[in-house]
Amino acid sequence: MTSLIGHDAQARLLIGAAASGRMHHGWILSGPRGIGKGSFARALALRLLADAAGPKVEGEGLAVPDDHRVRHLIDAGAHPDYAELAPLEKDGVTARNISVDQVRGLGRLLQSAPSLSTRRIVVIDSADDLERGAANALLKTLEEPPADMLFLLVSHAPGRLLPTIRSRCRTLRFDPLDDAAMRSVLRAGEGELSPAEMDALVRAGEGSPGKALRYAGLNMAEIEAALTSIATDGDPGNRQRLLLAKTLASKAARPRYEAFLERAPAFLAEAARHRHGPALGVALDHWEEARRLAGGAIILSLDPAAVVFELAGHVAALAPRAA
Repeated sequence: MTSLIGHDAQARLLIGAAASGRMHHGWILSGPRGIGKGSFARALALRLLADAAGPKVEGEGLAVPDDHRVRHLIDAGAHPDYAELAPLEKDGVTARNISVDQVRGLGRLLQSAPSLSTRRIVVIDSADDLERGAANALLKTLEEPPADMLFLLVSHAPGRLLPTIRSRCRTLRFDPLDDAAMRSVLRAGEGELSPAEMDALVRAGEGSPGKALRYAGLNMAEIEAALTSIATDGDPGNRQRLLLAKTLASKAARPRYEAFLERAPAFLAEAARHRHGPALGVALDHWEEARRLAGGAIILSLDPAAVVFELAGHVAALAPRAA
């Protein structure tokens, strides 16, 4: 039996709504990218379809026994009452958007009666990726949905969705996972990690298991220790900055370099959240400069060593004597 870590309150709310017969036909699952909204949507769909077809699953969580017949059908992509929309992949390249043809392809599911129970479910991951025509096509269905239809729309930025789509759905907010849940996800996904690496991944993930898992295997503990040391003493003599630049500038270190481009501005943002007065202004100024530099480093093909040295310099400005 598999289970989803975190978001227990959201699971109880939606399972309860389904059991009461008062489930709204459209839900926007909103929150930061990488916190498990898509996994939650798929797990909820499995649980609701399993309950509807029987045998009913016990408990408030989303876990469904591995031997349940509905799980086998969904895992095989053969459940007649379930569909999932996401950008298509072709020849190893993922499309930027969900096309209008994909939405129109839901016609068979929408126009036929449920096959295994009284429920049909569509997961869209993510609704942010709907091209304009696809969003308009979906809106027509949301305006007059079949009585037994449930739409689960994953969204990282619901404010960008069509206002008419938002008005026809209920929004359920998902927050970043706490440290305990993050550690559970990392242990499940990565097995044994050193205490230092676990701490570094939890901190770098910022409540997003998806982000933390992207950093796994990149020795983030070393990067985190270097940033912390530089922010503490200002790195007099530039020794640590030069070492970081040398370590991250090689072609073999490209994944760690890209992780550093994300982590250095985030490190500055974290520091700003704990500061007040002039020290806050210093942190925010350097965060803005670091964010701009890191954001253009790959696009502009900037020299990695120079970029790392300069980003570490912004972190050094956090040191008390530098401030």
